Amino acid sequence: MNQRENLNLILLNAARKAHYADWNWKGVYSPFARLYMVESGEAKVIMPDGTYTIRPGYLYLIPSFVVHSCENDGTFTIYYMHIYDEQNIFDRLNFPFEVTAGDMDVMLMKRLLAINPGRELVRSDPDTYDNFSTLMQTIAQNDRFPFSSVVETKGILLQLFSRFLEKASSKQEITDKRIVKILRYIRENIDKNISIDELSSICYLSKDHFIRLFRKEMQCTPIQYINQKKIEKAQLMLVIGEKSIKDITYSLAFENMSYFYRLFKKMVGIPPNQYKAQSNLPDHQGT
Repeated sequence: MNQRENLNLILLNAARKAHYADWNWKGVYSPFARLYMVESGEAKVIMPDGTYTIRPGYLYLIPSFVVHSCENDGTFTIYYMHIYDEQNIFDRLNFPFEVTAGDMDVMLMKRLLAINPGRELVRSDPDTYDNFSTLMQTIAQNDRFPFSSVVETKGILLQLFSRFLEKASSKQEITDKRIVKILRYIRENIDKNISIDELSSICYLSKDHFIRLFRKEMQCTPIQYINQKKIEKAQLMLVIGEKSIKDITYSLAFENMSYFYRLFKKMVGIPPNQYKAQSNLPDHQGT
């Protein structure tokens, strides 16, 4: 992993939790990443690429926007943390689900909980707690912690996350540095109206040449890629913020709400108002 990126990982929730055959939910789908460390017992996590048994001695990472399910039929104690990634690192890299946890990782996890009291979920049972609607408030709670704790927390998150970065790989091997530059530009300006003329001029290419090059590297057109990233950003904004759908539409530089609705439904499968409502349903959550 040679890629150099600034990481801004924000801690949302963290706690040690004992379960008694109650860590069972399906279709978990969140705009934040989950990092686990098992203290005792074991459970199963069903990921898109297979079923895994999670057990003591390892760290586990589930990226944001990855649908998964959990199964447990015995006594099971787990450390969990929810992490908000502002740099969209999961868009660009594939991470291992499991890495070995050393003694230092155990100490770091316990230290993180010690300097972040009150970060546990009110209820971990997805039939009773509502995490999505309070997510932005949770982010804002960082202000109530001493600055020294916030800095130390970020350091611990980076250390734990680095265990996975060691074995991460690029999702896509992009050979042309001009396209790498364009992807970064799109990411940093996703809230603006990005034109093909604008992008092609950055690469010093004609419009047609740029589109051909982009399609070759990304297997989609620039407009398709921009729209995909805008809709992914909209999904995140719908579940963590207090903005209305109308405000989200215009904050992402869509010209009208009807187009935004059509594009969102095409890519996500349901319209944004239904997505926002479902985001508060317990079926889509879990410790």
